[in-house]
Amino acid sequence: MLRSLGHLRRFLLGATLATAGLATPALAQTITQAPPAQATPAPTPPDGSVLRVCASASQPPLSLKDGSGLENRIAAAAAEAMGRKVQFVWSDKPAIYLVRDFLDKKLCDVVVGLDTGDPRVLTTKPYYRSGYVFVTRAQDGLDLTSWSDPRLKAVNHVAVPFGSPSEAMLKNIGRYEEDMAYLYSLVNFRSPRNQYTQIDPARLVGEVASGKADVAAPFAPDVARFVKASTVPLRMTLVADDAARSDGQKVAMRFDQSMGVRRGDEALLAALDQALVKARPAIEAILKDEGVPTVPTGS
Repeated sequence: MLRSLGHLRRFLLGATLATAGLATPALAQTITQAPPAQATPAPTPPDGSVLRVCASASQPPLSLKDGSGLENRIAAAAAEAMGRKVQFVWSDKPAIYLVRDFLDKKLCDVVVGLDTGDPRVLTTKPYYRSGYVFVTRAQDGLDLTSWSDPRLKAVNHVAVPFGSPSEAMLKNIGRYEEDMAYLYSLVNFRSPRNQYTQIDPARLVGEVASGKADVAAPFAPDVARFVKASTVPLRMTLVADDAARSDGQKVAMRFDQSMGVRRGDEALLAALDQALVKARPAIEAILKDEGVPTVPTGS
């Protein structure tokens, strides 16, 4: 997550950063000053037969214009459980802007894949919990499970998303300066201080598969599809939720995921909570199909 963080999360990314307590002034300024996205309003029929979902048109593997993204599929399952037809209101900007530019402007009614408790919205009860992972090549035998593992100081490059809990821990173990030039090279040396910048999740996985990096530490839902599809056998292991900075402050590695609605829309929130219970088997099947590792919510 900048979870995002938690993650780009979906955060998403900005929501996760806030939840993890890792948001930076530079990122906050970027979010505030970014130009608003454009969308065509999609009115909801009076009979409530449609669930209008705010969605990024190009944020693989979470959201794709053809509706095949992980979060698109989960939204469709929830809509079906409500007896509604899902209607995506597409944004040409990253999902981090969906609340400000779409939900708050009433162009759509639901954002999928937010961290539970995101303060910008009302969030449903969590429908799954996942976390950051270590991605390594199976042939290397690196059975990493925690940022406290001393081998992380000796491996080749460690690829992490900008602004994430993983970036915070890379700094904490004294690896950031060593890997900084490498990480910036993955975005053509574009500075995340000046604009919203993230390394493509597929690129993070590809760096490990090619051997250019020994380890990647992204949010699992962002990369599970790419890990599963890799022609080079990869290992993906949930990071233990025991990370802490040198000053003792906990750095969260796992996050409950919820849907978000506008503040004041308690009726839709209640309907979604009921639908998510009904849709749980379908959602679990989707997560299994995508290869997303999960743990019990609230753990």
